[in-house]
Amino acid sequence: MKPARMLSEFPAPSFRGAQEQALEDIRDAFDAGNDVVLVRAPTGSGKSLLARAIAGCATTPGETDHIESFGAYYTTPQVSQLDDVASDDLLDDFSIIRGKGNYDCILPGETDTPVTEAPCARETGFDCPVKHRCPYFSDRAIASNRNIAAMTLAYFMQTAGSDVFGKRDVVVIDEAHGLAEWAEMYATIDLSPHRVPVWDSCEPPAVDGLTDVEGYAERLLRVCGRRQEELRAETELTRREVAERDRLSELVRELQWFIEDASDPESPTTWVIDQPDGAGSAITVKPMDPARYLHHTVWDRGNKFALLSATILNKEAFCASAGLAPDNVALVDVPHTFPLEHRPLYDVTCGKMTYDHRDETLPEIARTIVRLMQRHPGEKGLIHAHSYAIADELVTLLDEMGVGSRVRTHDADSRDQALLGWKSEDSNAVFVSVKMEEALDLNGDLCRWQVVCKAPYPNTRDSRVARRLEDDQWAWYFRTALRTVIQAAGRVVRAPDDYGATYLVDSSLLDVFDRARTDTPAWFREQIDAMEQPTLPAFDPGAANAGAAPTRSYGSGGSGETNESDDTTRSQSLSDHPLGDVWGTD
Repeated sequence: MKPARMLSEFPAPSFRGAQEQALEDIRDAFDAGNDVVLVRAPTGSGKSLLARAIAGCATTPGETDHIESFGAYYTTPQVSQLDDVASDDLLDDFSIIRGKGNYDCILPGETDTPVTEAPCARETGFDCPVKHRCPYFSDRAIASNRNIAAMTLAYFMQTAGSDVFGKRDVVVIDEAHGLAEWAEMYATIDLSPHRVPVWDSCEPPAVDGLTDVEGYAERLLRVCGRRQEELRAETELTRREVAERDRLSELVRELQWFIEDASDPESPTTWVIDQPDGAGSAITVKPMDPARYLHHTVWDRGNKFALLSATILNKEAFCASAGLAPDNVALVDVPHTFPLEHRPLYDVTCGKMTYDHRDETLPEIARTIVRLMQRHPGEKGLIHAHSYAIADELVTLLDEMGVGSRVRTHDADSRDQALLGWKSEDSNAVFVSVKMEEALDLNGDLCRWQVVCKAPYPNTRDSRVARRLEDDQWAWYFRTALRTVIQAAGRVVRAPDDYGATYLVDSSLLDVFDRARTDTPAWFREQIDAMEQPTLPAFDPGAANAGAAPTRSYGSGGSGETNESDDTTRSQSLSDHPLGDVWGTD
C-alpha cells in the first residue's frame, strides 16, 4: 500500500467538510503500521469518496513483485450502496461485478433467462458461442483485471478461495458496522423444507445439542451427494433442476464448513441450535462471533483494510466480534460538519412500545403523527415502523383518523417499487416503512421529517441474542439499538445545506441514549443533548390531510409471515435468501 498518495487519489475536484483532514488521519494511521483502520464518519461526509482515495493507494502490478497482492476491493453489505457507487461519475473507475442472477443470457430465445439458468448452466458440455460477450463473464473478467473491483459483501465472501478474485493489497468495506452480524447471517445454516431440496428423503430427528446436529448434518451430506450424482448424470436439466443443483452445492459447502468447525476443539465459534417444533421440523444452526469465518472470507483477502461507517461505536467490542487484534487496529473519528440546528432530535414520546404496552401506546403514536402532519403540512415524512405488524396497525389507525389519503406504505413484495413511487411523488405524502433505517438517501425535499416508532432492540427470542444476554452482554444490546437509531437519524439530512427533523415516540429510546452514552459518537451526543420537546398543534385530522394527493397503490398486499416477538418478516424463499445474489459465482 502507498498511503502517501491518499490525498492525490481523492476523486473530487475539491474537499468538503472534514474530508481532507480525515484522509490525512487515515494516511497517518496506515503509516504508523496498522493493518486495519476503522473510519467513523457521519452520514453525509462522503464516505464513498474517502473509500475511493483509500483504494487508490493500493499497489499496482508494476509496483510489486507479488502478483497476488496488488489492486483493491471495494465492498458493501448494501445493494443500494453499490447502485449509488455505480451511478456516481466520480467513481467511474470502480469496476462493478454482481452475482450471476443479476444478469440475463444473450442467446436468442433466452434473453429473459438469468445466467444462473441459461443453457450453459442447464446442459452438460454446452459450448456457448457468445461466452466472450456474456454480460456476467464479461463484467467478471473486467473486474478481475481492474485496479478497483467493487461488489456486495455477499459476493465478496462467497468468492473466498476463488481463482478469479484472489488476495489484493487493499480492501475497503463500506457500511462496515454490522460486519460480524452479516457474517453470522451468512454462516447461519437453515435446514428447512424450502432450503433443503432433499428434505423428504432426510427429515431431521429431534435434536438436543450440537452432537445431534452434527450427526444429522453428516447424514444429510450423504443424501445430498447422492442427489448431486443423479443430477450430474443428466445431459440437460430443467431450470428448476438447475436451481436445485446450485442449492445442493451451496448446502454441501455449508454442511462441510459446519462439521469441520464444530468438530474442531480449537475453533473460537460457538454454535447455537434452534428447533422449536421438534422432530421432523426445521433446524437453524447459528454461529456466534464467527471470527474464524471472517478470517477465511475477509481477513485473508487483503494486506490492508479500511472499514468505514457512521456507527462503529466501540473499537474494542467491534474488534472482538470481528476477530481482530485491537493493537493492530486504529480508529479515525471524522467530525460532523453539518450544522446542529439542521439535524434536530425531538422528544414526542407517547409511552413504551414493548409488546405488553404496544396496544395502549400505538393509538397515541398515531395521534402524534397526525399532529406532526399538521406541523409539516407541505412536506414529505417517513415513519420508521420497525415491523410489519406495527406498520399495518399504524396505517389502519391513521386511516381511521381520516388522514389515510396522505399515507403510503409497502409490504414485503412491493418494498422497492413502493419506495420508488413515494420518492417520485411531488406531494406531502407520509411513507410508513419497515427496515429502512440504513442505505436510504432522502436528500432535500424527498423528506423533511421522520418518526422513529420503536427502540430497535435485538429480538430476545433469537437464540444468539438470548445467549449474549445470558452472558451479561447488555452493553452490546443497547449499543446495537443505538446504532440503528443513529443510522435512521441520518436518512433525512444528507448535505451541509440539507435539513430534517427526527421525532422519537417510544420512551424506551431515551433509555437507550442513557445506557449507551459512553459509546455514542460526540456529534450524536450533541444532538441528544440539544433535544427538545416541541409544541405541536392541537389534534386536527382535517388540517393534517390538507393538500393530500389521492392514495396510490404500489404493490400487492400481504406483508409476509411474521415472528410475534419482533414482528419482522421471516419467510424466505430460495430467490430472496441473503446469499441469493451470489449463487454460482464461479
